[in-house]
Amino acid sequence: MKLALSQQALFGPLQLISGAVEKRQTLPVLANVLLQVEDGNLSITGTDLEVEMMAHIPLSGEYEPGEVTVPAKKLVDIVKSLNSVDNIRLELVENKVKLITPKSRFTLSTLPATEFPNLEESLGLIDIKLDVNELRGVIGSTQFAMAQQDVRYYLNGMLFDFSPEQKLIAVATDGHRLALSSTPLESSVQDRQQAIVPRKGVLELSRFLASVDEDIQLSISANHIRASSNHFSFTSKLVDGKYPDYEKVLPRGGDKLVVANKNALKESLQKASILCNEKFRGVRFNLQPGLVQIHSNNPEQEEAEIELEIDYSGPELEIGFNVNYMLDVLNTTQSEQVKLTFSDANSSLLVEEVEGSSSVYVIMPMRL
Repeated sequence: MKLALSQQALFGPLQLISGAVEKRQTLPVLANVLLQVEDGNLSITGTDLEVEMMAHIPLSGEYEPGEVTVPAKKLVDIVKSLNSVDNIRLELVENKVKLITPKSRFTLSTLPATEFPNLEESLGLIDIKLDVNELRGVIGSTQFAMAQQDVRYYLNGMLFDFSPEQKLIAVATDGHRLALSSTPLESSVQDRQQAIVPRKGVLELSRFLASVDEDIQLSISANHIRASSNHFSFTSKLVDGKYPDYEKVLPRGGDKLVVANKNALKESLQKASILCNEKFRGVRFNLQPGLVQIHSNNPEQEEAEIELEIDYSGPELEIGFNVNYMLDVLNTTQSEQVKLTFSDANSSLLVEEVEGSSSVYVIMPMRL
């Protein structure tokens, strides 16, 4: 195996692929990336057996086909240190990879490519093309609400719900709040299909989409999701489980509507959060016509009370929320105004953007 290319061409794809490499691997080869040279391309693959990422880099100079695995972190660190080098040569010599530039040489240990695992391909249930910005948007609007290390393992990820009404709906919840965002599909699916992408898969898919500026081919099989572009592909195993019926969680019939300036509400919540109970992070809303008072206190008998003018004309209502959940939503929404729909002190809050976004957020109340 032999090839030559610039540092600029190699570093970006290599850094992206290394995100899939397992940091605490059980198999030594999982600390490596697979390098394959064939048909005028260098392919780089990284995996942790749950997530696999692959990049294809066109080679313009001379090359010799072959394949081998090398330590991912060391290769990334070396290539990063060769800033702006135009000519990096890589060649496999007696089970070592030599990396040569005009002023430096590195020799790396290898493991055989035959030891490198690959995620099995299976028959696709869905195969559609998506605008990368749309897919990036629905994931970015919802991923903050995913659970972390919840015993309900199916919550430690994101639901992709493909609807026959030509919509992809992304849903994330940790049982205390829920985020939902949808985007239209150019082609319809015959039957409704749902897939739960694990947390690491969602985070790596977000990184992958941030580096791509072309349409994405999205494929779902019984066990895997794959997103691919011209030069990159991402594959993740799916979570085997049944996701809760999110439609039942969406509050219906709330009759107390509040419209507020997003930045002013966010600023008021940040002020109140300074004196929150560090463990429970609760704030209390006192709704009155044209006004909300936001209260917080802590075990040290310290208190904060912030007043904010709002567009509200309903009856008075007192209700508590986790301030971090509220701030997460406000940090995600794009519009200047947000609409809050309340029912009563024991019912969930529905948050939407006023400018007609396709995202909605649900936050359960707290007893304070």
